[in-house]
Amino acid sequence: MGGCYCFLRFLIAFVLLHFHGAASQSLNQTCHPADLQALLDFSNGLDSKAAGLVGWGPGDAACCSWTGVACDFGRVVGLDLSNKSLRGDLSSSVASLDGLVTLNLSWNSLRGAAPAVLGRLARLRVLDLSMNGLSGPFPASDSGFSAIEVVNISSNSFDGPHPAFPGAANLTVLDISGNSFSGGINSSTLCLAPVEVLRFTMNGFSGKVPSGLSRCKALAELSLGGNDLFGNIPSDLYTLPKLRRLNLQENQLTGNLHNDLGNLSQLVQLDLSYNMFTGFIPDVFGSMRWLESVNLASNRFDGELPASLSSCRMLRVISLRNNYLSGEIAINFKLLHKLNTFDTGTNNLSGPIPSGIAVCTELRTLNLGRNKLMGEIPESFKDLRSLSYLSLTGNDFMNLSSALQVLQHLPNLTNLVVTRNFRGGETMPVDGINGFKSMQVLVLANCLLTGIIPPWLQGLESLNVLDISWNKLNGNIPPWLGKLNNLFYVDLSNNSFTGELPMSFTQMRSLISSNGSSGQSPTEDLPLFIKKNSTGRGLQYNQVSSFPPSLILSNNLLVGPIWSSFGHLVKLHVLDLSWNIFSGPIPDELSNMSSLEMLNLGHNNLNGTIPSSLTKLNFLSKFDVSYNNLTGHIPTGGQFSTFTNEDFEGNSALCLLRSSSCSEKAYFSEEIHDTDIAMHITYTIVGAGFVFGLLVVSTTLLFAKAWRAAYFLMIDRFFSTLYVLTMVNVNRLRRTWENEVHP
Repeated sequence: MGGCYCFLRFLIAFVLLHFHGAASQSLNQTCHPADLQALLDFSNGLDSKAAGLVGWGPGDAACCSWTGVACDFGRVVGLDLSNKSLRGDLSSSVASLDGLVTLNLSWNSLRGAAPAVLGRLARLRVLDLSMNGLSGPFPASDSGFSAIEVVNISSNSFDGPHPAFPGAANLTVLDISGNSFSGGINSSTLCLAPVEVLRFTMNGFSGKVPSGLSRCKALAELSLGGNDLFGNIPSDLYTLPKLRRLNLQENQLTGNLHNDLGNLSQLVQLDLSYNMFTGFIPDVFGSMRWLESVNLASNRFDGELPASLSSCRMLRVISLRNNYLSGEIAINFKLLHKLNTFDTGTNNLSGPIPSGIAVCTELRTLNLGRNKLMGEIPESFKDLRSLSYLSLTGNDFMNLSSALQVLQHLPNLTNLVVTRNFRGGETMPVDGINGFKSMQVLVLANCLLTGIIPPWLQGLESLNVLDISWNKLNGNIPPWLGKLNNLFYVDLSNNSFTGELPMSFTQMRSLISSNGSSGQSPTEDLPLFIKKNSTGRGLQYNQVSSFPPSLILSNNLLVGPIWSSFGHLVKLHVLDLSWNIFSGPIPDELSNMSSLEMLNLGHNNLNGTIPSSLTKLNFLSKFDVSYNNLTGHIPTGGQFSTFTNEDFEGNSALCLLRSSSCSEKAYFSEEIHDTDIAMHITYTIVGAGFVFGLLVVSTTLLFAKAWRAAYFLMIDRFFSTLYVLTMVNVNRLRRTWENEVHP
């Protein structure tokens, strides 16, 4: 009996809930007339009825079923139109939705000012206007937004002082990052509520990091990066008991870090990079058991690496690059099983690479470049199966052959940069290498390597970037190098390569197809440095797709013509063939290289004229044909108006006057050149005739006795007659002189 009674109660409750739900659904379909009008006014304030507002229309009173509208008993309580391609002004009619609890208009293209009446929404708890183009001051007031809990107005163009919500007793999240707010940060207005998140990054705030933030007892995240703050970190900041994320990067903060940093035991993320902090890094990380990321890069820290980092079992990122740290890498990696990135590049670290780093099997990014490390790559590196990016550039490592044999076992290695190492006269290894199947970027530049381009490179089918410049490599450039389908950046400059450039370099698929480098995935969030020479000058790229498609073959001993089929490389940005022995004319077809930004053909043996069609290269910013044998005049128009005479000097028959007289000078040069040729031919003919006549006379006198006797008799008579005439005239002059009267 009791069981039947319970079942009956359940059945009645189910029926009542069913009818209540149906009634609620019916009520929610027809919204309040005032809310209906407010939504229509909001829609009319936009530039057009955007595609995202499907079903919105004045003929439909059931606005609770419209896109993005949520109702409760006929009253609009939620309006979520995020990422709906909305354009135009934000209408003040939104403030008429007095039951609104959530307003999300993020990821649109709204512009103009935020309506001042927004603060009247007494029930509004969540406001998200991020990722728009709104501008002007944000309308916060002492009495407005009384129920607000979350405010996200990031990535707009708001300006003026930062908004404060002194009347919001429940404010927990305030995100105003990515705007143009300026002035100081007023902590007294921010800590009246139980605020947990303050994101003020990427604005124009100045002054010091405010003291008084210790009153924000619930603060879990403080992000003030990307401003103009200066001075020390206030001491009371180290007393926040719940702080999990502290981001002060990209300011002008100075001074030392206090040992009280260790009090922030709940920290998950610490980012103080790109400031001007000095002194030792406090060795106080042992208490930070939750720490996942520490970034102190690009400061002026000195001393040794803090050994207490070894105790942070949750660490994924350690970035200490670009400081003045010294000593050996004395970190015990045995507990850092989750380490993903270890970056200590550009410091003064010394000693060998610790072999224990190989226990970090999740390590993907390892940058040890630009230090004073030495020795060989540990054999244990074979265990770094997840490693994708490795930079060892600018150290004193040795035994390249051993290093490559170890690293070839890493199946995920895509970027290897070892510039300025192995400088003891080592030879490029050609045998024993058959790995690197995932390699995208290979830089072995400035290592003084001898030998040839190794044949194992032929197996690197994923290779995008190859830089083996500033070595002592020789021999011919193999044709298969130009047949690597993904290769779009090649730097073989400053070597001793000989022979003709393979025709395959004019048929490189990645420089002909429409994809080019644009389809390449980015590397780690870690810069690649390509050092061109020992001066330290170079290029910096932080992802593969940012490398400009280039063929850099300068400073070699290459010969032969410049192939006209280079014109097929419509995606090439840089072509540098300077300082070689190329000959012949400049092909007119180079004008088809529509993406070309730099064309350097200087210091070769090229002849002929500069093709006028090159003026069609609209992106050409650097052009050099100096020190060749070019003739004629310089083309006019297009980018050629921006080039200086230095780009053309060293061509004796090339007119440097880019005016109407230029053609006259060119014609005169050509005329002089033609006259010189004619005179040279005349002198040659006269000389040949004289030699021929002399040979004829000599042969006749040698073999014809009668002719020889007659010839010498004629010569004897000629000199006898000459002697008689001479003596007669001499005697006549003597008598005349004797008969003259002298004073």
